[in-house]
Amino acid sequence: MAGGMAILGSSILALLLAGYLAQQYLPPPKPKVIGVDLGTTYCSVGVFQPGTGKVEVIADQAGRKSLPSVVSFTDREILVGYDAQDLGDTNPLNTVYDAKRFIGKRFTPEELRDESSRYQFKVLHNNGDAEFSISVNESFCVTPEYVGSLLLLELKKLAEEHVGLPISKAVISVPADFDERQRNYTVKAAQMAGLDILRVINEPTAAAMAYGLHKADVFNVLVVDLGGGTLDVSLLNKQGGMFLTRAMAGNNQLGGQDFNQRLLKYLFNQIYQRFGALPSNQRDVHRLRQAVEAVKLNLTLADSALVRVPLSLPDRGQSGETERGGRGEDEGGNQVMFEEMVTRDLFEELNQDLFEKILDPVKEVLSSGHLDRYDVDEIVLVGGSTRIPRIRQVIREFFSKEPNTSVDPDLAVVMGVAIQAGIMGGSWPLQVSALEIPNRHLRKTNFS
Repeated sequence: MAGGMAILGSSILALLLAGYLAQQYLPPPKPKVIGVDLGTTYCSVGVFQPGTGKVEVIADQAGRKSLPSVVSFTDREILVGYDAQDLGDTNPLNTVYDAKRFIGKRFTPEELRDESSRYQFKVLHNNGDAEFSISVNESFCVTPEYVGSLLLLELKKLAEEHVGLPISKAVISVPADFDERQRNYTVKAAQMAGLDILRVINEPTAAAMAYGLHKADVFNVLVVDLGGGTLDVSLLNKQGGMFLTRAMAGNNQLGGQDFNQRLLKYLFNQIYQRFGALPSNQRDVHRLRQAVEAVKLNLTLADSALVRVPLSLPDRGQSGETERGGRGEDEGGNQVMFEEMVTRDLFEELNQDLFEKILDPVKEVLSSGHLDRYDVDEIVLVGGSTRIPRIRQVIREFFSKEPNTSVDPDLAVVMGVAIQAGIMGGSWPLQVSALEIPNRHLRKTNFS
């Protein structure tokens, strides 16, 4: 008996020693599971690197770590990401974005009419579901989950090129207020892209994991997620490695696109006052939109930024409208160079009322959670729009506390999902999984 126990003990010791030596001297295995953030405006993919315990968000050949959630259908091909985004102004009827707003969601005809009124592409009602009408060589309809699958397929290819192995398993994030049907349709989109989803994780929980809060001594965590098109505020309670989403509120019509639109409108007014005409072709409009986005990004670091865009303005009285209601495509007219210095103060003045709206769902979440603002242990910022200094100032002044900005807000969700993907893939060094406690009775308050 004693001899048997000695042999067993020696075997266990040998296994532990072998594991230790493997970690020290053998090359770590390649990631087997990817983490995917299928965002409304941008999407990303990341991996948890075994051995180092670090997350890597995978970049494309141009070094960009986020892909626009845009798909454009042409008479020759289907374009995804940045290539599709570039066609947003020249092929507006067949360029679909914000598909995540529609995936798995049930609509009445009236609800869908209201929701789709902001888009140039056509959204149809099909027995409670939304479909996108496409007209190129022929007319056909595509579903939101199909559009999502094209984005996920692009991310899958990106990951496979980076890892050097076929990828078939993933963890994916969804908004905390997604119901069971929306979650299932998101999984369906992944399956259409050839991905087996091992776990669906809430975006606020993923963000909290990216900030390391699953290992920190905190209880009340407020996640403010402000992206390109939506604002989501979530109150999480955390005990050990478990998170409970206690309250949610948001505004599905507030984001970086709205801030851009305010500045774009201002620039159009400046162009008209200076030249007596407005841009009449899609190329000019596209150039201005790109310039506005660049200015917004530059103003997060600088006090001013220059807009410099060549324009082909029509003679006065010429609208340049086409029969289909779009803009003319020719480059004729008066060639001018439009230059305008935009200051951070001006940008903040144009958007001040929108910035203040961010506090509405914050106050609602605190009220629903029966918390005072001073009871919040950690404020986590997620989404590229939270880079805007004035937005951070509004949050800081409200809580009398600095929000946590230690993680890239654009990549916080995908980093958290990648951590969970590493855990599901059995990566070492071992991590403690941040479990989510389902709250079936939770309802999200939406502001507009």
